[in-house]
Formats: sequence, C-alpha cells, structure tokens
Amino acid sequence: MNDTVLKQSIIKHLIDNFGHVHTERFIALIIKEPFDYTKWQESLYENLSVEELSQKAMEHRKMKKLQ
Repeated sequence: MNDTVLKQSIIKHLIDNFGHVHTERFIALIIKEPFDYTKWQESLYENLSVEELSQKAMEHRKMKKLQ
C-alpha cells in the first residue's frame, strides 16, 4: 500500500465513523499541536490491569464480529 492509498483509506474511515466535520476538526488538531503517537500509545493503557485490558480487547473483538 503506498502513502496515497493509506491516507485515502484513513480519511475515508474517519469520515465514515465520525463525519466530515469531526474529521476536519481532528486533522486541524493534529496539525496544530505536536503529537507523538508513540509516547501517547505507551501511556494509553498504563492505568489498566492485564485483566481489564483483556476484557476491553474481548469486547472490541465481539463488537467487530457484530458489524
């Protein structure tokens, strides 16, 4: 997958799930504020136990199957 296709897929996903207005708002936020995805990802689940994280993963998987 090349960069153009990747960007198009992500924008389509954002629009389909959040609508045009919120997608534009998200893009503006990302451009405006420095954002280190790796650092954010490292702290995303730090307050969850392994059991809580596992439960969230199972719930997410169940929801994906229903779609």
